[in-house]
Amino acid sequence: MLAVRAKFTATRYFLYLVVLFSLAALSTAGQNNSSNPATNSGSWSGTLVSSSCNADEAFNEVPDCTKNVPGAKVALLNDTTRVMYGLESQEKVTAHLGDSVTVRGTLDGDTIQIASIELMSIGLAVGQKAPAFSVRDQFGRVQTLDTLKGKNGTVLLFFRSADW
Repeated sequence: MLAVRAKFTATRYFLYLVVLFSLAALSTAGQNNSSNPATNSGSWSGTLVSSSCNADEAFNEVPDCTKNVPGAKVALLNDTTRVMYGLESQEKVTAHLGDSVTVRGTLDGDTIQIASIELMSIGLAVGQKAPAFSVRDQFGRVQTLDTLKGKNGTVLLFFRSADW
């Protein structure tokens, strides 16, 4: 009986070790390997702001955050996560201070090495016709572009709520 119990304890101990080493291997597999830049490649979207501002100031759209400040660099604010990234090379972004962009490149620490930058367009261009749509208003009635059109045209304004 003692031999059976010892064998059961040894088997259980062995299974615990297997599980422990498997978990350790899985946890290290998910970590970024900074020596391999391909694991840090990607794209990041946000607004180009002055590095003289912190993330909270930039998120709250403090006017100085979109001005060229001597000694400050241009940074990318991800306003969803409120994370600011340094950007290299600066000559690719200085002309776009205050613009919403998508940056592609490689993340090295908290700095993105820029491969390309693309301006983001939000909404329709001035004079561009709106596509047909239908949506329920706050009273549950279906509204379409035609039901909203007046004799002088239509202006639709969507704004982001303060708690977004």
